Amino acid sequence: MLGISRHTDYAARIVLHLSSGGKGALFTTGDIARRRLIPPAFIRRIVSRLSAAGILKTTRGCGGGIALARPASKISLLDVVVAMEGGLVLNTCTEKPERCTLSDGCAVRRAWVQANAALETFLDGVKFSSLVNKSDEPASRAKAAPRAKDAKRRSR
Repeated sequence: MLGISRHTDYAARIVLHLSSGGKGALFTTGDIARRRLIPPAFIRRIVSRLSAAGILKTTRGCGGGIALARPASKISLLDVVVAMEGGLVLNTCTEKPERCTLSDGCAVRRAWVQANAALETFLDGVKFSSLVNKSDEPASRAKAAPRAKDAKRRSR
């Protein structure tokens, strides 16, 4: 299967969550984990990588948390993929043509290079500011579930 890692998916959810808070909004890892359905054990490592890439910033101590390092309109899905995956490579020959003796005249390699470029261009054009407006906020469903259980308990 061709795809992104689970960590990259979680990273995109984290950036989307922070983007929904507006400029300068701080969130705790616990809040993000709960609202975006991400296992808490993964968040620190993901936040560390996104911070190293200049996508997030962290503030320690009381009143601290995680925030975007730059506006959501300046952060693309490609930025997150590159931060988490190290780049976008559909086939090794597109990144390191010297590994294949057929590279120079290979029509399949040329197709991979074009597909890679098209995907990079598309992902670079998807900014988190536009995703916030399209989000159906799965967190609202996640928060509603415990309330429904509490209501059933109260009615007994």
